[in-house]
Amino acid sequence: MPKGVSNRRYSAEFKTKVIETLREEGLNYSEAGRRFGIESHTLLQIWERIYLAEGPEGFSVERRGHSTPAHPLKRVSQDREKELLAQVQRLEAENRYLKNCRPWFWKTSDASAKSAGGPGTEAGDTVKDFAGCRSPGKVYLLR
Repeated sequence: MPKGVSNRRYSAEFKTKVIETLREEGLNYSEAGRRFGIESHTLLQIWERIYLAEGPEGFSVERRGHSTPAHPLKRVSQDREKELLAQVQRLEAENRYLKNCRPWFWKTSDASAKSAGGPGTEAGDTVKDFAGCRSPGKVYLLR
């Protein structure tokens, strides 16, 4: 399309009139385009394809943007859906637990203890209860 020419919007009635004239009079796309002032013969091909597939009602549907995906989404079985839901709930619980324990890990790690100016912890120190965060045993810090 040349510079300065804006995108035109054509009404559903105009599109129907153009395609019906094209088909009744046996015009090719170039002739129909000249008669109705449409520069793009590709546009006429698209309109004809819509008209043949859906009839005149097909022109009232908004068709801008991406079309729907070629492959519909797969449905998973109810058992698999329950498994996935349970996994999500376990992971959310684990995240809540780790967020609750985060201050404790900051206090006991070598890096935070040194940066805070306090004494570092030794590998093998027993874990204490902190803000409701219980550890299953001992923590071994890597140096």
